[in-house]
Amino acid sequence: MAEEQSLALRLAARMDEYTLDRIGGQALANAELNQAAARDGASIMALRDTELAEGDAALVIAAGPSLHRQHTARQIKESGFRGPIIATESAMAWCLRNQIVPHLVVTVDPHGSRIVRWFGDPTLDEAALARDDYFARQDMDPKFRFNQLQINRELLALLDRHGPEIKICVATSASPAVVKRCGETRMRVYWWNPLLDDYDRPESLTRKIRALNGKPCINAGGNVGTACWVIAHAVLRKSKIGILGMDFGYYPDTTYRETQYYTELKQLLGEGRLSEAFVHIHNPYVGTDFFTDPAYYWYRMVFLEMAEQAAATGVQTYNCTGGGILFGPGVKFVPFTKFLTAAEA
Repeated sequence: MAEEQSLALRLAARMDEYTLDRIGGQALANAELNQAAARDGASIMALRDTELAEGDAALVIAAGPSLHRQHTARQIKESGFRGPIIATESAMAWCLRNQIVPHLVVTVDPHGSRIVRWFGDPTLDEAALARDDYFARQDMDPKFRFNQLQINRELLALLDRHGPEIKICVATSASPAVVKRCGETRMRVYWWNPLLDDYDRPESLTRKIRALNGKPCINAGGNVGTACWVIAHAVLRKSKIGILGMDFGYYPDTTYRETQYYTELKQLLGEGRLSEAFVHIHNPYVGTDFFTDPAYYWYRMVFLEMAEQAAATGVQTYNCTGGGILFGPGVKFVPFTKFLTAAEA
């Protein structure tokens, strides 16, 4: 087992470099295209002057597979939770289908065509589906696997209806298609810059993007779920943060093809060596072995480091996901009811 995991752990150790190589250029290009809108738009720090900053508790909803394997929607709706609900853009469709309208949505990934699908893509057609099979195999929202054009039409209608009720934190790295869709749905946009690299280096991409628009830079931990959590405590100043759907891993019955980075790992290693790219982790809280890829393993390491630092300042993180691999220093792995009790205290 240790020998099989060694390659995955070596890849995870360099994931910050790989991620910058993969998305850095696109993030900068998008920031340049979004320059005028971001410079003239509201800063993410303006959220402190909204009702979202009231109270000391927030709930973050990410799009991990546990979201669809637990009775999560019913728990949320029956909870009576009064704090802000912050959702990843990938969890937004699930929320709206379940009559949960998030107060705040966060988006950061610069991909030119995929991310806008979470908002409903007005340009989606059969040709686009044939070019990219990602949504036909991804595990974040199984609804997107089948009847994709119909699901897209339904999501277009949901966002058109609920957009004016939702605030959204848009990273300047977001694709122009996402920015356009936010405008079409009349979502209230708050801009921020993702921390892509070391800002203090003269050649820093983050420094270049900051010079374009002057918006605050935020360490998103490499993924949109962690970005939601950071915004909850660093921007909205919440000291009690509950998390649902943040697995950073896969259930044992998930095939390699359904994992997030299957295509990239297959290109790197070939089909026959895919098992070497995954790490197996036992979750003692639920008594289940989950597996994860180098990217998710890196997200977990970064999150735990950040959570431990936040805990030292009084921020308590409650992972109520009910599965996955996000547990360790700084994170309390508890049932959702435990977080609700703490939030009401």
